[in-house]
Amino acid sequence: MALRIRMVTIDCLDPRKLAEFWVAALGAEIIHEVDDGAMLVLSSADNVDVGLQQVAEPRAGKNRLHIDLGAPDRPAEVARLVDLGARLVEEFAYPGMAWSVLQDPEGNEFCVGSRNG
Repeated sequence: MALRIRMVTIDCLDPRKLAEFWVAALGAEIIHEVDDGAMLVLSSADNVDVGLQQVAEPRAGKNRLHIDLGAPDRPAEVARLVDLGARLVEEFAYPGMAWSVLQDPEGNEFCVGSRNG
């Protein structure tokens, strides 16, 4: 098959401000800018690119799609993300896996998970 996931785009009010969080969170860099900052593309060595796209309206309701990130030390990574400006929403644990639901500074939900709990 010729298709692959190349980028996940997050709608936001202020791409430049939100980029500060995601650049620090992912260890990424801004690799492309469109229309004077209305769209920014972030890239890191081992992740799918993340686009930050300006939209006129704030997020309303639950995301229909979200990013799932993995970390060997989930609690430490969640604490680091909260220090960067994320908000911890909820945590789940099941035999063999656990994840934390967070929101970025604009309220977009994402998860950090680990397979070992």
